[in-house]
Amino acid sequence: MQRLFLDNAAVHSLLAVTTDAALAAHGHVGRGDKIAVDGAAVQAMRTAFDRVDVAAVVVIGEGEKDEAPLLFAGERLGTGRGPALDVAVDPVDGTRLAAQNLPDAVAVLAVAPAGAFFDPGPVFYLEKLVTSGNAGRLSLSRPLTENLHELARALDKPLAEVRVAVQSRPRNQRYIDEATAVGARVLQFADGDVAVALRAARVDGDIDLLIGIGGSPEGVLTSAAVRAVNGHMEARLAPQHPAEIARARSAGLSTERILDLDDLIDGDGYFFLTAITDGDVLAGVSVVDSAGRGTTATTDSWVIDPHRGIRRFTLTRQRG
Repeated sequence: MQRLFLDNAAVHSLLAVTTDAALAAHGHVGRGDKIAVDGAAVQAMRTAFDRVDVAAVVVIGEGEKDEAPLLFAGERLGTGRGPALDVAVDPVDGTRLAAQNLPDAVAVLAVAPAGAFFDPGPVFYLEKLVTSGNAGRLSLSRPLTENLHELARALDKPLAEVRVAVQSRPRNQRYIDEATAVGARVLQFADGDVAVALRAARVDGDIDLLIGIGGSPEGVLTSAAVRAVNGHMEARLAPQHPAEIARARSAGLSTERILDLDDLIDGDGYFFLTAITDGDVLAGVSVVDSAGRGTTATTDSWVIDPHRGIRRFTLTRQRG
């Protein structure tokens, strides 16, 4: 496994990338235009990276599957000085949430040593399983019912108290039905699966299991945080239509292989998340008038560091 150690200056420079994206997106929160939300965040991220002393390449970008603005795969970011890094990015995870001023919209970035991140190629969706590190031996190779019984045993709680998060999409109805049939508590969510995955991966999180099919970029990006908090994650490519299946085969990608954390991220990863709208733990961007001296903007962020765990940063910036 490749090791990565970033000094405080590099960490703060990379944190500025997600805080700038969140601040830019905030100007469009609640206005109903998710493309404008994403576009503002993308441009802010690009500009912020110009001040970061890294030689970075985007390997996991967001946008193609939903025709949003994007930082494209292969795009080079940073000054070109400093460590060579792979970048996985989602300028806004939960664009609809931000556009409608709903909870859990976040700006997200992960970095790892060059070559560390799994490349899902032309496959836009992954089947994902995320739990904390003390949740037993769960696997996508086992039926969900077996996994839920194992999870209840490992957590020493009845099935009726096991909390299972599933994104509310038709493709995920079978997970919802099976978890409901065994008596687990099913928590359906519409968007923002990065934030939900972190709630499942943390030992002190309020979700016991995330299961279902969601975006590949979000899944690979989230793997950096899951590894850093000693969580458990598996994934499997899940193309959703014949053309996507054909592209996967042409690229030599297996839709049967189960990917573990070492497959998803072969090295240390740093994960940066800044809330755009309020969430269960982090507060969304707040902008208040400073009595004739412009405005004061406050952001709330997590840096999930492979060596120091989760650190929270609440930052205030004066704007003229």
